[in-house]
Amino acid sequence: MKLYTYFRSSAAYRVRIALNLKGVAYESMPVNLLKGEHRDEAYRVVNPHGRLPALDLGDTVLVQSPAILEYLDEVYPEPPLLPGDPVQRARIRAVASLVGCDIHPLNNLAVLSYIKRQLGHDQATVDEWYAHWIHQGFEAIETMIEPGPFAFGPHPTLADIYLVPQIFNARRFNIPLDAYPNIVSVEAACAAQPAFQEAAPARQPDAA
Repeated sequence: MKLYTYFRSSAAYRVRIALNLKGVAYESMPVNLLKGEHRDEAYRVVNPHGRLPALDLGDTVLVQSPAILEYLDEVYPEPPLLPGDPVQRARIRAVASLVGCDIHPLNNLAVLSYIKRQLGHDQATVDEWYAHWIHQGFEAIETMIEPGPFAFGPHPTLADIYLVPQIFNARRFNIPLDAYPNIVSVEAACAAQPAFQEAAPARQPDAA
């Protein structure tokens, strides 16, 4: 199994966490977004959309982190990323979707580059844009999660898998998190887990 990844890609980060939680071995295949390697023909053969991550299973390639995460939970059911209770599953999916649909798409590298280069805005404006969507999303998530110590109880779930990479990005952009004690508490719980530690950007082979 090969994971096409970039050390600071939020979507690839999610999949790395899930693979580690499931105990699934994989080979890391770095694709440098800053150098535009995701636009190269060699990678377009892997993923025609030119985005990360992509999970090569040998006989087929899966793309888009939500689809990959669902696949992993179906094929490797232990430990589960979602609990059995339908209401709790929906609440966890809501937090994951808030990150994956409302925050991350507005703040990924392609969007930030377009705002700066094509629309001509300066870095200060780009940073303000980034912070706005982080705060709007985190204000909601802060009230939705129930640290115990993870986002929804004693075990990591899909919510933690989505939230941790977004927290990393917020810190990378120097966005203060003092107003979000629940989120910071979840971050601390995840940071103590080997699966999250090994998936961290600084631990990836292309981080050097």
